[in-house]
Amino acid sequence: MLTTALRNFLAHKARQLMTVLAVCLGVAFVSGTLVFADSTAAASRDAMSKNYADIAVSVTAKEPPPGAATQQRTGALDDTLARKLAAVPGVAAVRPSAEGAATMNAADNTPLRVTPGANLADGYVPGADGKDSRYPLAEGRAPRNSGELAVDGTTATAGGLHLGDKVTLATDGPVMTKRLVGIVTTKDTRVTAAGTLALFDKATAQKLFASPGHYSSIDLTAAPGTAPSALAQRVTEVLPADRAEATTGAALADQQTALVDTLTRGYTKLPLVFAGISLFIGSFLIVNTFTMLVTRRTREIALLRAIGATRRQVSRSVLLEALLVGLLASAAGFLLGLGVASVLPGILSTDGNALPQGPLVIGPRPVAAALGVGVGVTVLAAWLPSRKAAKVAPVEAMRTTEQPPSAQRSRIRGVAGLALLVLGAGVLVSLSGAKDASEANLQQAMFGCALLTAALIVLAPILASPVIRLTGRLTGRFGITGRLAQRNALRDPRRTAATAASLLISTGLLAGLAVIGNSTGQALDRQAADGLGADYVISTGSPTTAIEAGAVHRVAETSGVRTATAVSDAAATIGGSVRDIAGVDPGTVNDTMKLDFVSGSAKDLGPGRIAVSRTLARENNATVGSELNVGAFGTGPEQQFTKYTVVGVYQDNPVAKDALGARGDVAKNALKPGSVQRILVRTDGGADSTQLEKQLHTAVRNSPLITVQDREQLVTQAAGTLGDLLNVMYGMLAVGVVISALGIVNTLAMSVAERTREIGALRALGMDRTGIRRMIRLEAVTVAAFGTLLGLAGGLFGAWAVGSLASGAMPHYALAPPWGKLLLVCLLSLATGALAATVPARRAAALNPLEAVADA
Repeated sequence: MLTTALRNFLAHKARQLMTVLAVCLGVAFVSGTLVFADSTAAASRDAMSKNYADIAVSVTAKEPPPGAATQQRTGALDDTLARKLAAVPGVAAVRPSAEGAATMNAADNTPLRVTPGANLADGYVPGADGKDSRYPLAEGRAPRNSGELAVDGTTATAGGLHLGDKVTLATDGPVMTKRLVGIVTTKDTRVTAAGTLALFDKATAQKLFASPGHYSSIDLTAAPGTAPSALAQRVTEVLPADRAEATTGAALADQQTALVDTLTRGYTKLPLVFAGISLFIGSFLIVNTFTMLVTRRTREIALLRAIGATRRQVSRSVLLEALLVGLLASAAGFLLGLGVASVLPGILSTDGNALPQGPLVIGPRPVAAALGVGVGVTVLAAWLPSRKAAKVAPVEAMRTTEQPPSAQRSRIRGVAGLALLVLGAGVLVSLSGAKDASEANLQQAMFGCALLTAALIVLAPILASPVIRLTGRLTGRFGITGRLAQRNALRDPRRTAATAASLLISTGLLAGLAVIGNSTGQALDRQAADGLGADYVISTGSPTTAIEAGAVHRVAETSGVRTATAVSDAAATIGGSVRDIAGVDPGTVNDTMKLDFVSGSAKDLGPGRIAVSRTLARENNATVGSELNVGAFGTGPEQQFTKYTVVGVYQDNPVAKDALGARGDVAKNALKPGSVQRILVRTDGGADSTQLEKQLHTAVRNSPLITVQDREQLVTQAAGTLGDLLNVMYGMLAVGVVISALGIVNTLAMSVAERTREIGALRALGMDRTGIRRMIRLEAVTVAAFGTLLGLAGGLFGAWAVGSLASGAMPHYALAPPWGKLLLVCLLSLATGALAATVPARRAAALNPLEAVADA
């Protein structure tokens, strides 16, 4: 039986190859996603983590308590402490550092490689030899005064910077211009992976990132034989307990690893979802292929049974073929997965959120997953056909062909399918009253869509006959070839349904995704435009950075500007979760924000009084007059909570954030007290937009930390991330279309082989080769049309039902089917069928009539 299984595998190489391709694509996504996740996590760790490999202990300043004396606020990390630490037994070297963040402009005045956490700045701190061992000079010299700067080689290359150039940069707020005097090299992975490095002279760095004469940290290297924990204990004894603390490098590395793991946890979710979809679609191809192979080899199997083969041996021979297919698909899929892993960072990156890239990390998990998924799915999918093969009776198989399913089995299928359809539709319809897209509602929606898909798959063989007869009115216009194509598609409804199932799933997902994406995009466009009363928004994009106070005045005095309103953004803990709160001027907020108040108004904002969005009010059962326990704006281990009175509830507004407060109150408690993060600008009606935008950039001195956007750019940005995500999802779902095409090719190839005599007879009766090719193509298009119609119906219904979740969370949401995209999806599906029929049609047309008729 082993020899027979191997012979059968080699005898059907072409058909097995298509099955291998289908499984290979699914395996590629699974293994590729896992390699991508490991590689991206490693690259992110490099881009976000300081290298603690040669740091035994790091000394940092403690956060001073509120109202601390001047000495406590300035910190204890100075040259005196550095010398004292150098004298501690077991310390081999001391490296003081005044480290922070600085964002630079490239030579063309555009922000350079902006990557959160990776735009580093430090002081060049020379040792006894006059050099800083951390940053060896490659060109030029070290910065010596506040007007000079050095950068690393990768930053200089990326920004087109050369020695002597004027470089514009900002650390927080004020824009600085410095002359580039040196280019250094660095092994800091935060820089080499995706970031930048700006080096100042020691005094300038201390002033910017610590305080004059002080450092932000002092790193210690241990002498050989000294344990870091023991060294940390010795160092702690000489530190001022209330102003500095010592932590081992290993502990700091562990903290960073935990943070990076949290931040990169979501990278694998989306690709793995589509890997599962690919494998699910591919399983139909596998089942169909092995079912047809078993049907074609009915007489062969019967003969084996007649000469003594047991049912278990027959079943095992089929499963062995599946095992060989799975092993081959796993190997090929893993290699293809490495290619997937290498391109995914570029695909999933957006203009504002680029994933760091690095070498591929191949661990045992992707290899085990490739084998487990490839072999497991193939063998599991071949299990039902193997049982069918085992049930072949020697005498019955010798004298009969495959019999259609009994009426009782058809009734059972119909009842089961209708039950799933009613249950799935009921689950989805029950979401029509949902008020938000909570996790529970999303899970219910996914469960309902899964039931609906299962119902359509179960009912497909029953629906095949009426639907194909309906579409046959169109194919019948092609004459006898069209009528024969229709009858061939109806010859075996189960096979037709199984072939169309993969196209049904991919078409349904594409159609549903297109409808939800288009509806959500239009809602975001309307929400972004409706919530903004200003013509321009000047923003830092983060509450951790600020616009310098002078910039607000310069913007207000710019020609063409009628009103410039400053907004302070902060984070506040409300209802147990961190929320974004905007600090505004109650008197001018209505000039620059379009606020739709459900109750109350903004005029009563002031100290101790806030307005909240409708979503935040609903989640906390808040109304006008209610009190909310609000954590001090910003977060911290000793966060103070204060009772705030709600004076208004407004419709969700991305410009107003989750809550509104008086600017003085918010700015006072922000991460950067007294800071401004946005300027909302109203212009004169006749102002030239292009010239005014340039003037606004000039007013903020072309700071790389600040963006200037008009209403159209804000709308584009609001839908930009969604659009990028949709494009990625469309691309991944295209894999399902490819697998569907393979399924149609496989089915038609098997069908042509089964109908060799029939095709020969048609040729003998006068049908030319063109007619044969047209018949096969029309059969493929008929099957594709059947799957497309079912998928389109399921996708539209699912999008309508799931859309209710978005409408509850987005007041502007309305179902807006993109008819152009849906037509494109239909045409793509039909074209897939026609294209998939090319090779089988040519093969059928090439048959010799006499040889075909004589074929046994």
